[in-house]
Amino acid sequence: MTKEIRRLSIIVVFMFVALFASTSVIQVVTASDLASDPNNRRTLYDSYEVRRGPLIAGGEQIARSQSSDDLYAYQRLYPDAEMWSGITGWLNPALGTATGIEQTMNQELSGFADSAFLARLEQVITGQEPRGSSVELSLDPAVQRAAYEAMVGAGYTGAVVAIEPDTGRILGLVSTPGFDTNQLSVHDPGAAQSAYDQLLEDERDPLINRAISAIYPPGSTFKLVVAAAALSSGDYDADSTFDNVAEYTPPGTSHPVMNATRGTCGGGGEVTLATAIELSCNVPMAELAVELGDDAIREQAEKFGFNLGYEVPLATAVSGYPTGLDRAQTALTGFGQGQVTSTPLQVALWSAAIANDGTEMSPWMVDQVVGDDLSVQKQYAASEKGQPLSADDADALTDMMVASVASGAATGARIEGVDVAGKTGTAENDTDEPYTLWFTGFAPADDPEVAVAVVVEDGGGMGQSGSGNTIAAPIAKKVMEAVLAQ
Repeated sequence: MTKEIRRLSIIVVFMFVALFASTSVIQVVTASDLASDPNNRRTLYDSYEVRRGPLIAGGEQIARSQSSDDLYAYQRLYPDAEMWSGITGWLNPALGTATGIEQTMNQELSGFADSAFLARLEQVITGQEPRGSSVELSLDPAVQRAAYEAMVGAGYTGAVVAIEPDTGRILGLVSTPGFDTNQLSVHDPGAAQSAYDQLLEDERDPLINRAISAIYPPGSTFKLVVAAAALSSGDYDADSTFDNVAEYTPPGTSHPVMNATRGTCGGGGEVTLATAIELSCNVPMAELAVELGDDAIREQAEKFGFNLGYEVPLATAVSGYPTGLDRAQTALTGFGQGQVTSTPLQVALWSAAIANDGTEMSPWMVDQVVGDDLSVQKQYAASEKGQPLSADDADALTDMMVASVASGAATGARIEGVDVAGKTGTAENDTDEPYTLWFTGFAPADDPEVAVAVVVEDGGGMGQSGSGNTIAAPIAKKVMEAVLAQ
């Protein structure tokens, strides 16, 4: 054998080994990721030939398949479509589209997930009709309905999130206005496209899941994060005092910060951190933010999950606390204005962490995947995300929040016979625009079963006259009552 042939043989063998290795990686190591990739249209098309499993919440089927007499064999139906639209999304084989849980859990619903291999094999051997697996969600229909009806009944645009503090299970996730997913799942492509185009043109943006995909200025709900940063520093406690003035001009600006009352915070002299939270005063929190500095506040915010995203399994928008703020900008973030932004889910998560003795659990909304033979193919469990604050600091914040509901700025969330911890927010937007209204809190305060965040856009129809206490807090009250009644 000549030297040239030997070299060529070595090159050919090397290329063969490289090809074998790369195909093995694709078929074995990355097969699952490739199959679940939303850009992999083949997996989506294959799923149309299977009787897709239902989406189940609290024993109710919120998405199911029925036989159709057209090319695609099965069509998805969505009972109570508008209430669940932000969660289920829709599946349409005629348009080749899938969104929401229909997309993120497509492999499981269509029976192609690795966990369904044995069930799929049994179906082939026995000649059974191919069926996908059921996906059982953590959502509680009673909680979801209470939140949805409270929002829709008042004509509000916004979102509600309810979380089990000690597990991170999402009990309710509502975005209003919702939309009829049945109109987008029809197999008439023209009708489905027309319905989709109308939703795109709707100025209320119903296709946006406001609970996880929209970001807002969090307003005074963010005072809890600033207070947590202060307590965590060791330099402040609930009795730390600040100048109790009617207005405060931060360094580097000529624009003063004022309390919502345009007066002092509960009287003259000095004001404590506890009173500032109870009465939701802006001036002392702006003073505190400047004293702490933007780095300390950002560090605390990131402990709560800011500047990160979540998958629940729906992907969420990223709540943001920027870098490089000057002292005037930092002062604004002291009461949730300026450049700080948050999703409603994020607001609910920091309340849940306070409720859970300072431990934040990772949020999730899928409990388990169940095969057509009722075998549990996959179970999801609670997992700890981090410890953004100590138990002692969480207790101190809880006491402040309880006082706010009992006799402060959040009395709209009172529940007779139950200690509720809460914090309101009334976030300003552009000069002439309506406020964004907030409430977040948990109940019972001493043994929390649920943490809630509510956001209402457009001032709840009251422009700049509405408040988080009068608009958002009563909605949260109904949601908390729905949990406590069970």
